[in-house]
Amino acid sequence: MADTKRILLIATGGTIASRQSSHGLSPQMEAEEILSFVPGVRDFCRPEAMQIFNIDSTDMEPSHWRLMARAIREQYENYDGFVIAHGTDTMAYTAAALSYMIQNSRKPIVITGAQKAIDLEITDAKTNLTDSFLYAADPESQGVQIVFGGKVIAGTRAKKIRSKSYNAFESIDYPFLATIQDMRILRYIPMLPYREPVSFYENMNQKIFLLKLIPGIAPRVLRLLFEEHDCIIVESFGLGGIPASIEEEFYRLREEFPHTVVIMATQVAHEGSDMTIYKVGNKIKRDCGLLESYDMTLEAVIAKAMWMLGEGNIGNQRVEEVFYRRINYDIIFEPLKKL
Repeated sequence: MADTKRILLIATGGTIASRQSSHGLSPQMEAEEILSFVPGVRDFCRPEAMQIFNIDSTDMEPSHWRLMARAIREQYENYDGFVIAHGTDTMAYTAAALSYMIQNSRKPIVITGAQKAIDLEITDAKTNLTDSFLYAADPESQGVQIVFGGKVIAGTRAKKIRSKSYNAFESIDYPFLATIQDMRILRYIPMLPYREPVSFYENMNQKIFLLKLIPGIAPRVLRLLFEEHDCIIVESFGLGGIPASIEEEFYRLREEFPHTVVIMATQVAHEGSDMTIYKVGNKIKRDCGLLESYDMTLEAVIAKAMWMLGEGNIGNQRVEEVFYRRINYDIIFEPLKKL
């Protein structure tokens, strides 16, 4: 047992820890109780558990991400891997955020949860948690991933696509890193060891706003966004662009607030943005110096913007160079070569 990996379960709440209350399901189970439902993991690792908070993931905020990152930083030398039990609704955001807050980790940081509580007779929780410990204890695992429904998904590529089914998560425009079946890990993407030492970040800028465009959107919504935020992410149609109804005001405010970072994303789940194709995107990108998400998931764009604009996180580097730097598989296309 000398070489058996020590894995820390960090419980945060979510459906996996929930019980029925008079107002519906709510997280009530503590970390040690959750761990007691998967005694079999002791056959291949030495699990321990800690509770840092116990919330519905709908209530997840950047302050909670900081607590997770801090807990891992403080325990990093004491364990060989980490499993975070989390609610599913904001799991993709947390996985993306931790991908930027904990970089170059040679130790695996696995995020999992369930669509059914772990104390139910019929539940996906026990399988997901067991798979997560198995993956975290494997010597080839590293970095931040989601393990759910037998799939291993890079922390920046995950999206919840089903609200009730057990196969709730998909890897957007990137293969699964691995699948787990019958206690076997089948790897598809080889993991190259990180060359840089692990880095931890805590400063996340919350002055980020996501503007979802709808047909006929009025220009009067824009001024407050530019006045109050350091970054505006425009969730546009198709390949990306600004509609005529707000174009004039957008130009005016962009000139008035030149230091506000504006990122063009898309409402389309697959294949990403490309503002060079149509006039509605091409001209305004060139005139206004917009960044664009390309093939990044929306969750990754939001988390990366928060991290990138966090105080002191990028130093004297140019924002566009940092935004387009590939971190944990977050961007496949290489836009700097195209610009």
